[in-house]
Amino acid sequence: MNQRNIPATDDVSAPDDVIPIIICAAEDRLGGTIATINSIYSNTNADIIFYIITLRDSLVHISKWIENTKLKGIHYRVLEFNAAVLQGKVRPDSARPELLQPLNFVRYFIPFLIRDHEKVIYLDDDVIIQGDIQDLYNTVLKPGHAAAFSTDCDLTSTHEMVRSMGMQTTYMGHLDYRKPTVRDLGINPTTCSFNVGVFVANVTEWKRQRITKQLEKWLVANVEENLYSSALAEGVVTPPMLIVFHNQHSLLNPLWHIRHLGWSPDARYSEHFLSEAKLLHWNGRYKPWDYPTAHVEFWERWYLPDPTGHFRLVRPNN
Repeated sequence: MNQRNIPATDDVSAPDDVIPIIICAAEDRLGGTIATINSIYSNTNADIIFYIITLRDSLVHISKWIENTKLKGIHYRVLEFNAAVLQGKVRPDSARPELLQPLNFVRYFIPFLIRDHEKVIYLDDDVIIQGDIQDLYNTVLKPGHAAAFSTDCDLTSTHEMVRSMGMQTTYMGHLDYRKPTVRDLGINPTTCSFNVGVFVANVTEWKRQRITKQLEKWLVANVEENLYSSALAEGVVTPPMLIVFHNQHSLLNPLWHIRHLGWSPDARYSEHFLSEAKLLHWNGRYKPWDYPTAHVEFWERWYLPDPTGHFRLVRPNN
């Protein structure tokens, strides 16, 4: 990963005082990245540094967007992701090819992106933050745990989660239990899964346990044995993390990951409930910068138009 930009100012706090956030910036999804950053920046007084990971075609675009909007005062670094690290490790899949984009695998390589921080937040680009990000960063990880996630089985009445046909909440929905390699893991197929689009990581533990190497091992195993595919659940990034972090992860406060807003354009949550949520996630096919989508009003308030005019929202009157 090559650093292609430095923070907007050189006055970056010491690692103990700053909250590092990793977020990706794909060219066709840059509006999402900007909305996420703006929602964080607007709702906290904490000192944040954004590590924005992108490919070469977006290095200039994302920097111009930031420098020509209210975000020009944020601390950030734009890093180029070297997709060559995935060579031979990702099986081609025609079911949902967009889920095989290189930036989807950035979360596997946290220690190579964050060298000076003990703890980091990883966020997908289809989330917005309505709470103070400091609260999420303060998540306590149990000893020996390298990350904290949100469990998919925490669908209580408190959350009013939207259930819909095909929504996967167990390991059976992500892994092919017909394969001996999967069965040999000894993981009950009805075990609750967790979402990997929002998590807090302990970088020291990640390195100590060689998490990246373990994840890469399962990518290669899938290439050789087709253990999972994007036809199952939401893609090929999640299954290796479910395997590696099985019974080895802490839990996030449920209100810090209200998700499935992108599962269906007809999915509806209580407006009051969404207003109380700390983090909203449009995981699924229906993104808030596209059309149709659900609860787009909660996302649009944080979107900043592209000063270059290249990125445009897809709306019915366009």
